[in-house]
Amino acid sequence: MALTYQQSKLVKNTVPALREHGERITSLFYNSMLRDHPELNNYFNTVNQKNGRQPRALTAVILQFASNIMHISELIPKLERMCNKHCSLGIQPEHYGIVGKYLIQAFAEVLGPDMTPDVRAAWTAAYWVLAKMMIGRETQLYKNFDRWVGWRKFKIDRKVAEADDMYSFYLVPVDGRPLPSFLPGQYVSLQIHVPDIGYDQSRQFSLSEAPRPDYYRICVKRDQGMVYRNSVATSYINPGILTNELIDHYHPGDTVDLSHPAGEFFLDTNNTSSVPVVLVSAGVGVAPMVSILNTIAATQPGRQISWVHGSRRTVPFDEHLRSLRRRFPDSLRTNIFKTDLAGSDLAGVHYDFDERVDLAKVKREDLFLEHGGTEYYICGPEQFMLEMAEYIRDQGVDLHRVKFELFSTGTFASTMK
Repeated sequence: MALTYQQSKLVKNTVPALREHGERITSLFYNSMLRDHPELNNYFNTVNQKNGRQPRALTAVILQFASNIMHISELIPKLERMCNKHCSLGIQPEHYGIVGKYLIQAFAEVLGPDMTPDVRAAWTAAYWVLAKMMIGRETQLYKNFDRWVGWRKFKIDRKVAEADDMYSFYLVPVDGRPLPSFLPGQYVSLQIHVPDIGYDQSRQFSLSEAPRPDYYRICVKRDQGMVYRNSVATSYINPGILTNELIDHYHPGDTVDLSHPAGEFFLDTNNTSSVPVVLVSAGVGVAPMVSILNTIAATQPGRQISWVHGSRRTVPFDEHLRSLRRRFPDSLRTNIFKTDLAGSDLAGVHYDFDERVDLAKVKREDLFLEHGGTEYYICGPEQFMLEMAEYIRDQGVDLHRVKFELFSTGTFASTMK
């Protein structure tokens, strides 16, 4: 369904009112849709709905699309991220019809008499312009998945403690068939049934090993939720349901469902570039960096690579990292920041800086700032990524050379323009 010039004007004219009531729109939308289609609870992250992250992300994308409906090139990175996530969750074309119905209904309730038949028709046309773009891209992605579309059973082969409340899960396919390769940095969706809420829950986990045909490895970190303190006690709001369930109740021999690897954050191994690579991570952001590092070590051992990582007490994969430094002393550089030192920690061995990650403390040559082609990969909490990217940008680096690992579709990317 094409959108006329007049319809585009009608849509844009409603944006201010819709933006003002964005939280109410998404609340109405989700409540109505999930009431009538409870089976869709299996697709949505319960925690992100409670903390408002998912509704805010939906509102941001829809209203940004409406505001730039005749010039949507700026939306392409967000749409690519959404399409990859949709395919990792098994979203199908028929789901767009359900979403469109309840979204337009929510718009109508907020706009009241301003939702005239012409405005409704315009918004319906606009929605399907966006939906068809995404359906088309998702169809392409599914074709790349070949025979593996949907969920596939995996057995937990090993569960290894990597750091404080962070575990590696080694996952092997129950059917025994070789696993498809992936681009280092990509993720899989993992799904389990959570008895406490009565629905399946899914979450994306970056693959933390170079591509192998026999197993995938992911890192899972306990999510305590948002900290709330008062004069009596400390409590946690909206803790991670799936991550905590995995850590507490899943062990070797148990099975989980995985989707095909996906994601737009990756090292392009189809490109034989030899420019330096700088990895910047914090916390569980270590996962895709290990995958990228191991892949370069295996396929381009002479390529210059620098890794800056921040941890609180324990550095994940610490022994592995030190082993790689010994193997590649001329091509691998590391800068480790720690904020909670143990008595046995040795400066220059277990850490380099006893503070939060501060790129200004890292030597310029370790960030390859003078090289005009250096590629930068950043993964960690969103505020961390924002601070790291701002520093790199302020050193004169074009942000087209900086990649972020984003699982949300909120406003982060637009902040870095």
